[in-house]
Amino acid sequence: MKRYDSVFHLPTKVIMGDNCIFEHRSLLKELGDKALIVTGKRSAKANGSYRDLVKALEANGQAYCLYDQVMSNPTVDCVFEAAALARQERCDWVIAIGGGSPMDAAKAAAALAVQPVPQASLFSSVFSQALPIVAVPTTAGTGAEVTPNAVLTNDAAQTKTSVAAPVLVPRLAFLDARYMQGLPQSITINTAIDALSHGIEGLLSVRASPWSDVLAKASIGAIADCFPALEGAAAEWNQSQVRQKLLWAATLGGMVIAHTGTIAVHAMGYMLTYFKDIDHGRANGLLLGRYLQLVQAKERAEDPPRIPELLLAMHIPNVETFTGILDRLLGKRERCNATELAYYADRAITAKNSANGLIPVTREELLEVFSTSLG
Repeated sequence: MKRYDSVFHLPTKVIMGDNCIFEHRSLLKELGDKALIVTGKRSAKANGSYRDLVKALEANGQAYCLYDQVMSNPTVDCVFEAAALARQERCDWVIAIGGGSPMDAAKAAAALAVQPVPQASLFSSVFSQALPIVAVPTTAGTGAEVTPNAVLTNDAAQTKTSVAAPVLVPRLAFLDARYMQGLPQSITINTAIDALSHGIEGLLSVRASPWSDVLAKASIGAIADCFPALEGAAAEWNQSQVRQKLLWAATLGGMVIAHTGTIAVHAMGYMLTYFKDIDHGRANGLLLGRYLQLVQAKERAEDPPRIPELLLAMHIPNVETFTGILDRLLGKRERCNATELAYYADRAITAKNSANGLIPVTREELLEVFSTSLG
């Protein structure tokens, strides 16, 4: 009964629907006179989200400035640059438009704008204050619009590392699936698998609770419903109802990991992203099937097994079927040599995520997952 001793808190107000930014622009008015808009270089302008936000701000009479230099896997230099702009322009709040990278960068910048720390101390600092944060996701993957984490490239540690604090949870999240129309199939699949890994890893976390389990299973089930469309032609995976379902599921997945954290799959995936420049969601997907096979083999008879619950949520008969679906979605796999994989296993087993799983894993077992997935 220990699992029922739990706490669930969601401080983010989530608004979902077409044109929701403009229709709910009064919520932005409450945050201050001037916003720092944080985006990548092109996508927010191309998909209409930046235009809609500016229209809402101008209707409110609010000023804004733009930081549009966020790259995939944002760096420490990037977030310090954005924070400096927020201070220079005396911004009252920060709004991120984009996928996980702009949202993570915006969170870190919002904290650094009011609580500057030396760059070398960023990942060891405790942040107790930040400018108010608003998130507009334009991919359906990270769920960063409802989490307290900002995941950044950590060159000193040669991986991706989270800056985490309650003050980094966005106050508002606007979910408008129109901004995802026209995303390439590869991005649609990679981000969907990222969201799927959040639900699965949350279900397999030592911090899982009845609250997070409900959200995890709903997220996993919704993404599994989209598997046939994701494998199909553009007329299937680009339809608005698929986009809406994936966006909803991704936000649910973010709610899950905000409470459970992630497990070894993320720790391993970060190695592939940092050293091989493999998209984060794809990196997780390359490992996920083989990792579940490991967990299934290790689940003890006296423990309530989680893999059957997971398979039931996806309406899939076994892990092998799931692995086959991932193989079809991901296509030809990247390959790594034995020396690389041994190094990745050495690094991944030391990550905090790897100790967060319900089923303990060893360095040798992680190496086996790496090898069977990428060897």
